[in-house]
Amino acid sequence: VQMGVQARKRDWQAAGQAPAIDDHAAADAFLASLPFALTAAQQRVLGDVRHDLARTVPMSRLLEGDVGSGKTAVALAAMLTLVAQGYQAVLMAPTEVLAEQHYRTVCRLLSGEPEPPITGLVTVPGIGQIRVVLLTGSTLAKQRRAAVDAIRHGGAHLLVGTHALIQEGVDYHRLGLAVVDEQHRFGVMQRGELRRKGAESAASRGGTLVPHLLAMSATPIPRSLALTVYGDLDLSVIDEMPPGRTPIETKYLTPIQRREAFVEMRAEVAAGRQAFVICPLVEGSDTVQSRAATEEYERLRTEEFPELADRILLLHGRLAAKEKDRVMRAFAAREADILVSTAVVEVGIDVPNATIMVIEGADRFGLAQLHQFRGRVGRGEHASRCYLLADDPTPEAEERLSIMERTRDGFELAEADLQLRGPGDLFGTAQSGAPTLRVASLLDVTLIDAARREAETLLDEDPALAAPDHRALRYAIAERAASVVGEMH
Repeated sequence: VQMGVQARKRDWQAAGQAPAIDDHAAADAFLASLPFALTAAQQRVLGDVRHDLARTVPMSRLLEGDVGSGKTAVALAAMLTLVAQGYQAVLMAPTEVLAEQHYRTVCRLLSGEPEPPITGLVTVPGIGQIRVVLLTGSTLAKQRRAAVDAIRHGGAHLLVGTHALIQEGVDYHRLGLAVVDEQHRFGVMQRGELRRKGAESAASRGGTLVPHLLAMSATPIPRSLALTVYGDLDLSVIDEMPPGRTPIETKYLTPIQRREAFVEMRAEVAAGRQAFVICPLVEGSDTVQSRAATEEYERLRTEEFPELADRILLLHGRLAAKEKDRVMRAFAAREADILVSTAVVEVGIDVPNATIMVIEGADRFGLAQLHQFRGRVGRGEHASRCYLLADDPTPEAEERLSIMERTRDGFELAEADLQLRGPGDLFGTAQSGAPTLRVASLLDVTLIDAARREAETLLDEDPALAAPDHRALRYAIAERAASVVGEMH
């Protein structure tokens, strides 16, 4: 596996030269204009990124940081460094709601205004006027044509969007940096497509420019798994939260205590706040004893909060993409007080007014996922609470929920999850190749680091594995790459 991921990293870096830039005056002027100072962790990670940007070898870095740790500010500083030198920078997100959220955040940070300008034009200290463009599947035909034209001819400088940014017909003028948010929702193919788009933009002018790549993830990944699953990316971690972040009180409630959660929810809604209710299933099941979103939605509307029946929304994965986006937008716009949802709400919604998170069947989720749900609240100025409800948890599940109660650090939780549940469950079916790895332990970072160094040494000596002694290894890698690494991504 290490041979496979290290070879892929070298392929990316050998595809062409990236723009080497060490002039950060514009980015520094932007950072100085922010109403907050970067934390020591943000500054350290920004230093890693700037070290990469100063080289012609394309950056290939994974930036991990908990929800609210300030990854976007670091990414935006890097993007402005490229834009100031005449390049384009792109930020790609997995959902339309998250892309729009990023667009608003970028425009707000750059302009200081609460809403994005209609034209997308913002004035940035040290650069002047630049255009920020949003492109998603819902972008209207006329606006899409204008955006695609601006991207092709260089009229758009900062580009924010979904997979729409790598679709056929979207051509870049001079792509210098690609930022991919929620990295685990994308794969090698999408990263490769962004690289190809950048290379094509350079080839049209007779060059071989390859964009730098910065991948971001708010889902904490244990270092051992990061070295295997994302071994083709260098790792930087923002392991510090900005001061003033509202702490979230977490409580595990037994069935006899569950009323407490809904009494608190009623009080918060009466005070003008909002609440999430997460369920593990969409609909009831004869084989799985757990609460379902559709049934809980009806119960809340008819029994628990009949006076709020019209102010409760339902969200789950079986809804059409446009309907999901409509529901999330309505909740974010305070058109509802309570959102009942399945795990689909794990990423991509920012509601500072939400202060209550109730997780039904909490024993059916892993710690990393519970931590993501919890991160949906505590984003505003008000104290927030997360209630973990479980009707009949096993002793192991009770241990998980008590760890959740007392631990706020996402990386500690990810390590605990890996130890308690193993790598197969931790990453779900998309990562089902991980348990087939023949290693002593995926918790053994020293062993994995040693394997990584050996792989790099071997590739230095024989990049194509052409030597007779390496032929069997070459075939074994090809076979595994087609199965395990393919599944992991």
